Amino acid sequence: MLSAFVALLVGTALLAWFNERFLRIPTTVGVTLAAALTSVLLMVADALGPGIGLRDTVQGLLETLDFTDFVLNGILSILLFAGALSLDARQLLRQWASVLTLATFGTLISITLVGIGSWAVFAAVGVGMPIAWALLFGAAISPTDPVAILDLLKRARVPERLRTLIAGESLFNDGIGVVVFVVLGGVVGLGVDHGEFEPTVSGVALVFVREALGGLAFGALLGAVGFWLLKSIDGHVVEVILTLAMVFGGYAAAVALGVSGPLAMVVAGLITSAGKDVALHGETRHHVEGFWETLDQVVNILLFAFIGFDVLLAETDASLLLVGLAIVPVTLAARFVSVAAPVRLLRDRDGYGPYTTRLLTWGGLRGGIAISLVLGLPSVEYRSTIVTVTYVVVLFSIAVQGLTVGPLIRRAADSLPPRPWPREREGAGR
Repeated sequence: MLSAFVALLVGTALLAWFNERFLRIPTTVGVTLAAALTSVLLMVADALGPGIGLRDTVQGLLETLDFTDFVLNGILSILLFAGALSLDARQLLRQWASVLTLATFGTLISITLVGIGSWAVFAAVGVGMPIAWALLFGAAISPTDPVAILDLLKRARVPERLRTLIAGESLFNDGIGVVVFVVLGGVVGLGVDHGEFEPTVSGVALVFVREALGGLAFGALLGAVGFWLLKSIDGHVVEVILTLAMVFGGYAAAVALGVSGPLAMVVAGLITSAGKDVALHGETRHHVEGFWETLDQVVNILLFAFIGFDVLLAETDASLLLVGLAIVPVTLAARFVSVAAPVRLLRDRDGYGPYTTRLLTWGGLRGGIAISLVLGLPSVEYRSTIVTVTYVVVLFSIAVQGLTVGPLIRRAADSLPPRPWPREREGAGR
């Protein structure tokens, strides 16, 4: 395990240096593409000279590290807590209707549409995947990843309310997507995470309520306890340790209790963010925020490098790659429909411009959570198909959407009407 992590760290550092030195594109996008290209070159080298064995060596290290465990039971808690901590909780409270509508109803609509659309594509090419499995794929691929798009948003200096909308929706839809994936996993008989349950309406509803509402409630309790502890002292080293304990201990406790760890981390992070002015003072706040910002960026780069290297683990053929490419427009269409109605409904209330829907659609990048969920599936009949299609959608999202979303960000920022809230940051606009 340690040697595999060291190898990943060294490889990621070299790829990040190469991107910063030569490519100069957003780090997460550049590292992913460089790692994916490296994986392809290793496969080509292995095909040309089987005696070299480089592919087998790297593949063995990746399997030792276990991507699913690395993400879901490791760095996901860091990413979600740090992302929530970086948000302005007061601004999020002003936009709660937009964020929660997109994260809940929007995600459920996307899961349904992706499931139905991919089921039709699978049927058309003769795969014959049951609708429940297609919906399971929809649950894995629908949550968006805020990392790369937030990096671009910071560079473009867009208004705070647009950044809050995108980041807030992505943080919460990650939690909702994982909950729905767990529920659908139980429906198809996989017993994902919390054992099998009766696939009835009441059984599904009970698991969903336990996971979602339980996660929110536990996160609120965790955040309140953490706030009290942080408020009672003034020392940045101890306060950093306390926040780390909140994240790792809280996530482990949520899993043990059978509630949603991702949702718990988001709520705990938001409560900590809301209480920063009271609980953290002067240099202490600077150190704590700086620690989490740096840790967030380092872990994100590691995650996206892992995504690129994990191409080596995808067992596929050319026909499945074509199926994945056919499903890309299905996921984009589903994303557009799932965000268009909420944005139009809440446009006047929260002051969104005409390009907001297009930005949420094209900027809704998929990432590590989708891959970690499908790689965690047991060896069943449809696993290889779902894994391959997920890889295609994620890599298209990062490579194509991530590299072309910049102009759309600027148009969306310029199209926003005058600020609806006087406390929104000056100079964060046009």
